Amino acid sequence: MGIYCKPSVLFQDSYLLVLTQLLCWVTTKEQKEEQMIEYSWRTSLVKDQFHEGKAAVRIQNVQESDSGIYVCHFKHGHFREEAILELKVAAMGSVPEVYIKGPEDGGVCVVCMTSGWYPEPQVHWRDSRGEDLPASSETLHEDAEGLFSTENSLVVRDSSVRNVTCSTFNPILGQEKAMAIVIPEPFFPQASPWKTAFVVILTMMGLLVLGTISLFGWERFVRLKLQKEQIHIHCEKDKAQTEKEDALRTASALREELDWRKVAYNHAWRKAQLYADWRKEHFQTWTFTLDPASAHPTLVISQDRMRVTRKDTTVCLDDLFSVLGTKGISSGRYYWEVKLANGEGSKWILGVCREGVERKGFYFESPEKGFWTVGQSSSGYWAYVDSGRDSLSIRQAPQSVGVFVDYDERNISFYNMSDKSHLFSFHEASFSGTLLPYFQLKSGNVSMTVSSMACVSEGQEGEEGEKGEEQEEGKEEEESQFLQRVRDTLFP
Repeated sequence: MGIYCKPSVLFQDSYLLVLTQLLCWVTTKEQKEEQMIEYSWRTSLVKDQFHEGKAAVRIQNVQESDSGIYVCHFKHGHFREEAILELKVAAMGSVPEVYIKGPEDGGVCVVCMTSGWYPEPQVHWRDSRGEDLPASSETLHEDAEGLFSTENSLVVRDSSVRNVTCSTFNPILGQEKAMAIVIPEPFFPQASPWKTAFVVILTMMGLLVLGTISLFGWERFVRLKLQKEQIHIHCEKDKAQTEKEDALRTASALREELDWRKVAYNHAWRKAQLYADWRKEHFQTWTFTLDPASAHPTLVISQDRMRVTRKDTTVCLDDLFSVLGTKGISSGRYYWEVKLANGEGSKWILGVCREGVERKGFYFESPEKGFWTVGQSSSGYWAYVDSGRDSLSIRQAPQSVGVFVDYDERNISFYNMSDKSHLFSFHEASFSGTLLPYFQLKSGNVSMTVSSMACVSEGQEGEEGEKGEEQEEGKEEEESQFLQRVRDTLFP
């Protein structure tokens, strides 16, 4: 039994020592042989509260790269669990240094300088009433140690604003440092009377010139207007003709692209992570029921053998509650759907397993042991691989999961049938023999129901062939309707 902590760096923070405590059951032995090189001799376990089942990791000489997600793994025999926390590193810099630079752009330029911040600080200017003032420029610099320094300037043109404050805020710590300065009245430039007179004269001259141009140009404007209208009509005719020709070329290009996409889809559908409805076209529905003889005693199988629930929803760490399907797959391409009814805190796993795998006591589903599965735990949705677990990206909580088995291509894929999106695929899976549907209800108020799908009889096969032809004709009709909509859009 042991413990190790591995960091997953999300972003760079720096220079504030943070003590992280991970609650887990451990022994007093540190796993130094598994420690990352960048943490050698900088970390140590605090063992003062080991007798209470608590462990703490102390990090010395904190660096900006220490920020990120830390995971504490613990195990006891075959039982394992993990705890996760996020470490953010930050640094408070110096108190801002504010000084008056001098007259600039019709006002007084005030400069604010500060250094030693992490992450990049937020700088704000405020007047004596606490209202924000817009900065005129900002310069940011990062030194070799990853600390930020900034120089921010403000031009005050309103002589009534005599007191300004520069504040620097650390977004992680939620703390700021500020410095105020008073601007004496003599620093503001004085207005000259001749400048006002010059502006008035210049405005009057502009109006006079504008009136003269309007008077002499009106007659010429009317004459040119008629000429432009005739030219405009001719241009509109040419434009309409050009748009018509472009639309015809566009429709032709769309038709070619549609044909190309159809060919590419027919050649590459096996390897593409397509939506569930597209993949169904190439798979047969697999009809089976749940096998009560393979079910754990705490599981309840419905009378029609299509639904499984638990008698006791409490957690049991000494055994795993699973059941298999009655029919196995040894060739071909098949799929089935499993409807889920999840209560709060439910944990479940479903997929396929190799016939004859060991399912007694505590075990971990992995391809190496003959399991190809996905599931839900208290920390999210996962695919169970040989190296442990891969997190699944879920846009919508699945109410139904589709299992697609391509035995000949050694491909097992899972889809969220609620939004038809792809969840995970085991490509080029190493398996042999017969694969059986696999269901496990780990804990919580959860049930699984195999969707009822009618078996395909020999008499139905001919009907399916006819339906396939009808579907193909329907696709061609849809393509024709698509092109017609394009034409209607381009040529209303």
